[in-house]
This record gives sequence, C-alpha cells and structure tokens, in this order.
Amino acid sequence: MSMTFLADLVVILAKILIVFLVLSVLVIFIVWFERKVVAHMQSRLGPNRWGPFGLLTSVADGMKLMFKEPITPITADHVTFALAPGISMLAAFLAFASIPFGTSVLIFGHRATFEIADLNVGLLWVLAMGSLAVYGVVLAGWSSGSKYPLLGGIRSSAQMISYEIALSLSLIPVVMSAGSLSLRTIVHAQSGVIGSIGWLGPVGGVGKFIPHWYIFYHLPAFLIFLLAGVAETNRPPFDLAEADTELVGGYHTEYSGIKFAMFFLAEYLHVVTISALAVLLFLGGWNGVTPNLPVLGWIWPLLWFVAKVFFFVFLFVWLRATLPRLRYDKLMAVGWRVLIPAALTWLVVSGLAMAGSV
Repeated sequence: MSMTFLADLVVILAKILIVFLVLSVLVIFIVWFERKVVAHMQSRLGPNRWGPFGLLTSVADGMKLMFKEPITPITADHVTFALAPGISMLAAFLAFASIPFGTSVLIFGHRATFEIADLNVGLLWVLAMGSLAVYGVVLAGWSSGSKYPLLGGIRSSAQMISYEIALSLSLIPVVMSAGSLSLRTIVHAQSGVIGSIGWLGPVGGVGKFIPHWYIFYHLPAFLIFLLAGVAETNRPPFDLAEADTELVGGYHTEYSGIKFAMFFLAEYLHVVTISALAVLLFLGGWNGVTPNLPVLGWIWPLLWFVAKVFFFVFLFVWLRATLPRLRYDKLMAVGWRVLIPAALTWLVVSGLAMAGSV
C-alpha cells in the first residue's frame, strides 16, 4: 500500500468527518436562527434563556430528544419503523457529498478540494440522493400503522415526485450552458464577467462589471428551481405532509425521541443542500469580490459561499413566517399546471437561443 494512497485515504476520511460535524452544528445553528428570525418578524423575543442570545436552546432541545424514551406503536412494523429515519438522514448527508463549497487548500503537500467527492456527474448524484429521501418518508408513514402518518407519507411522496420533475427540468438549461454535470465545472463556467457597463463609465480607473452568473441568463429557471426546491423540502407554504391541522404531525406523528430528531435533521439538511445548489448553479458558487491576499486565498471563496447559502436559508425562513399553507389540490396544480409547463417552455427557449448563437 503506497504512501500516496494512504494520504488520499486520510484526506477523504478527514473530509467526511469535518463535513458531518459542520453540517450537524450548522443545523443546530439554523434552528436557532429560524426561531430568532420568525420571532423578530412576529414582534417576539424568541429563544433567549439558554446561552448568549439563546444559542444553546437548540442544543438543549437536541439533548432532550436524545434522552427521551422512544415509543413504537403496537401496530407498527418494527423493523421498517426503525429504519425509516435512518434512510432519510443518510440520503440527506449523502446528497451533500458532491457539493463543492470552496476552492482548495494545500495540506502537507497534498492539494485538498473543498468537497468529499468531485464527481463528473455531481448534479445527478445530488438529485438521486434527494429522490431516495422520499423512501424514508413513505416508509415512515406506512410502517407507523396509523392512518394519519400513512396519509402524510402518501401526500409527501406525490408532492416530492411532482415537484422533482419541475426542479430537474429547470436545471437542464444550466447544464446546457455549462456543458457539464460537474458542479465545480458549472461554478468555473460562471467565474468570468459579461462585460463592462459602458454608460456608467470607469470608477477609479476600474470599469463596472456584471458577474457571469447564470441567474442573469436563466432567471425563469432560477425562480422555478426556487419554488420547486421549497416544495421538495416540505417547507411552508408547501408543508402539506406535516399539516398539523389535518394530519396531526403527518408522516412522523408516531415518532419520538432520537428518531424524530433524525427526521428533523434530514429536513434542515435538505434546506442547506437546496440553498447550496441554488448558489452553485445560479449565483456563481464561491465567486465574489476578494482582496488580493494570497495567504487567505482559500478563505474568501469559502466565506462568499457560506454568505450566499445563508441568504437562501433566510429566504426559507422568511417564507415560513409570511405565507399561509396551501390547500393540497392547489399545491399539486401549481406543480403540474404551472411549474412543469414553464420549465419546459424555458428549456425550449434556451435551446433555440443557444442553437441560434452557434
């Protein structure tokens, strides 16, 4: 076994451990962030007891769920009931495996890129893992042995499959523009500038430039992706799978303790993944204005990426605090009658525009 192979193995294992820990801590922070933002929008204080600014409230909630007694209904299928949360959480973590979140850094003479695996079909991998997540939801609803979780699981599967079609179609124009399914290649394709805005004139000897981000080329695709992404994560106003007024708690009604926490973790991980995809595909990834400091060359792209991702996380929270839940028939009508035709139309327009420019 060569030293190069061992070094590569150590780097990969270190990446997996770091990404797992960072995502777990990030979910805890996002839960606190959401509660604080929603409280501010509703003129409340939000969490303010545990830790500074209530930062440890989510940690306390997590510890409570870890030590809470897990209860399994008598009518449940015990094996499937126990496996369903793990399937949801595993799919959520695996979806992030091919997400690049920065450039690279030199560690002990080894160039390490900022993702677990740089796949040439990274976008397909993320979509595939997102599709697997529906199995955890459906199995959880079916295995609970109760009608409300079953209805929630059926609702969720229909919703996720329907909006997944629109989401996938909205990404095809981006793939066509970049000529690759690799997320890192798509980001590199957006690293340039469109050109200077001549009528503004130079400012300090430097012209004004518009970033070469795909949101300027494919704005309709971006809006379709954003709406479908919110529905894919079962977030308000598309949270019909967990409608408490109709289904008590939806597919995870019968879950408690650590099993419920795993569903909770998976949902917020999907929010981070959809936000990261929006940044990578439409907002130039980690590209941004950076100072000319070679020592900190890898930090600025990482900070730009995190800042853009949190912009979309804030958008998810804003939607939750603002919009009421849709009726289920309206939810399905938006997906099939509005988003899918719109995505197909923009796909044809983009294809004709690219063919005409050749």
